[in-house]
Amino acid sequence: MIIRNIGLRHGRQVIAASASPSCCVRALSTSAAKSATTTPRAPTNVPSFFTTPEQRARQEAIKAEIDKVPDNFKEFRSIQKKTVKMGGETHPRHLPDEMLKYPPHDATLEMLMAAQAHMGHNTSLWNPANQRYIYGVREGIHIIALETIAAHLRRAAKVVEEVAYHGGLILFVGTRKGQTPIVVRAAELAGGCHLFQQWTPGTITNRDQILAQGKLRMVDELDRDVPGFDDHIQDCRPVIPDLVVCLNPLENYPMLHECGLANVPTIGIIDTNADPTWVTYQIPANDDSLRAMALIGAVLGRAGQRGQERRYADAEEGIISWETPSEVRRFVQNTLAAKAQEKKDQARESLEPDGGREMIESDADIKKAIKELTEEEGL
Repeated sequence: MIIRNIGLRHGRQVIAASASPSCCVRALSTSAAKSATTTPRAPTNVPSFFTTPEQRARQEAIKAEIDKVPDNFKEFRSIQKKTVKMGGETHPRHLPDEMLKYPPHDATLEMLMAAQAHMGHNTSLWNPANQRYIYGVREGIHIIALETIAAHLRRAAKVVEEVAYHGGLILFVGTRKGQTPIVVRAAELAGGCHLFQQWTPGTITNRDQILAQGKLRMVDELDRDVPGFDDHIQDCRPVIPDLVVCLNPLENYPMLHECGLANVPTIGIIDTNADPTWVTYQIPANDDSLRAMALIGAVLGRAGQRGQERRYADAEEGIISWETPSEVRRFVQNTLAAKAQEKKDQARESLEPDGGREMIESDADIKKAIKELTEEEGL
């Protein structure tokens, strides 16, 4: 009896709860709230009376985005195919031999800064004579003004060009490690000489002994060998350079001192620890940077090349940009005088009659014979 009443009482409550309209309303409102807060999905075939206008607009936007997926994927594939190797291959930004293979005609401020030509030494190694070249100090290091470097480099390039144009001999000197290809390439461009070993003291002041074994040539305005000067070459003194370009003046002070004694102009790279009075034309720059030395050497070599090209172009038109040395002119005059005297003697002998009679010394006949012999020899 008790069990039957309990079961009946609980059965009625369950039936009443399942039939309550409030449960259905709560279930519908809960599902709508969840659908509004969760991530929107693709629209389904839901009757329009169950959705609001905002929901329908959102569903249409989502459908439009889904329709664009194939086109977006194709565009992604095309971009991926074009950029698949981007960053996978490394290219060197600086080639050590690029400045020597393709030397520039001038150095810009950007090129000088990239070559670290403006970096000086520590302030404790400062030479006060370089005050006019220094821009300032940064973290204990002197900074050389880039505008000053460019101006002095252009002036030195103009000097090299004019010396090469007038047929002068230019010597490029660089004795530090790594400067060998720089001076060789610069000398090749300018048509000069190079030195990458230690300077022999007395090479200029005592050149009669040290350079006695050097080979000399006598050339014309087009640098072609001129015959007939063998006797003069044996008697003349060894030549000295008309201009010396030194990349490291600190190690080559004996050479610069000899150039000063022989009145040979010099061009030198002057760092903040060097003395600018050692050279005639200063180029304030960092002499420890091989990139800066290669840039400066390339610019000076190009300047010498321009001077040589100008000289050859003028020589083709008959314009000689240099004068014959005084000792060579004197030798030519003495040679011509000796040949003229020899022709005069031959003319007199040709006018002597047979039989041992006296020589006929008619001035007209002698002048006529000398003129004929001179025209034959081309004198």
